Amino acid sequence: MTATETPVGSRKARRPWTPSQIVLTLLGVAVSAAFLAPIAAALLTSLKSEAEAAEIPPHWLPKVWTTQAWKALWETGNVSNWFVNSLVVSVCVTAIVLAVAALAGYGFARTEFKGKNVLMGVVMAGLMVSPAVLGVPLFTTVQQMGMVDTYWGMILPQCAPAAMVYILYKFFQGIPRELEEAAFIDGAGRWRVFFTIVVPLARPSLAAVGIFTFIASWNNFLWPYMVTNNPDLMTMPNGIATVMNSYGIQWAQLMAGGLMAGLPLIIVFVFFQRQIVAGVAHTGLAGQ
Repeated sequence: MTATETPVGSRKARRPWTPSQIVLTLLGVAVSAAFLAPIAAALLTSLKSEAEAAEIPPHWLPKVWTTQAWKALWETGNVSNWFVNSLVVSVCVTAIVLAVAALAGYGFARTEFKGKNVLMGVVMAGLMVSPAVLGVPLFTTVQQMGMVDTYWGMILPQCAPAAMVYILYKFFQGIPRELEEAAFIDGAGRWRVFFTIVVPLARPSLAAVGIFTFIASWNNFLWPYMVTNNPDLMTMPNGIATVMNSYGIQWAQLMAGGLMAGLPLIIVFVFFQRQIVAGVAHTGLAGQ
């Protein structure tokens, strides 16, 4: 074998990057840096003293690195209680939304009943109404039901998932009817078909809906703030908003609390990003 010959099984020489690949890579790096910059700024600010964090003009790197803000947040704030409250509310909201959206979406996609188009129109109208607009009537209803300052008062009003019903409705429409008809011929009922055939096929979409719902509920600040005044029921966003004293906002503690609140969402995205992408691809909304 001469020196110019390539050994069998050896790796092929990598082709040089094309101009389009270079441009796309640089664009991806720039977009990633734009998204990571606020997180880096929050982390660096949380490692400053309160006096240094309030300096104007601000600077990126701390002059004196300290974890004082993190310690003060744990000592003065009930972080563990806030975390548990957020977890309880978000998990319950996600479970209820998955059940309601799956049943409603399947009902709209596969059954015919009087008033179906009207109800579907109501669901579609719900996509155009901002949750903030419904704050006052929802609060009045919750107050009349005696659920102010309760977990259920925070959970139930977040369980009207118009968008999630529509997402699963579009997915269920794409399932071949032949699969269900074959099961009906074998003697299976509607509920058995739903749980043994439809739900397993809908796992990617259900995963995406569950993740989106969990993130939205975890980040929800307005409704828990409206419906409870009990410090023991505060969620993470509401608890972090109380990081103030007579001198104003404690910026270093605020950044530390924000990172602490966002950490579960980062973990969810890192471990379930494939399910998110697969769910969006299977909902029938991709490309629309």
